Amino acid sequence: MEQAKIGEELQKIPYEPLLPIELKLIRWSLGVGVVLMVILIFISYTYFPAGG
Repeated sequence: MEQAKIGEELQKIPYEPLLPIELKLIRWSLGVGVVLMVILIFISYTYFPAGG
């Protein structure tokens, strides 16, 4: 019974598109995350080689 009520309530919520500033923050966050992953992988392979 609860699942039906939750589904009905979710359908009542109007669609709200993301604001431009929210899109900008998402893009920046993903960009920073990718750059940091590349840096960490470079450091890992450079200073901590496998089998060495």
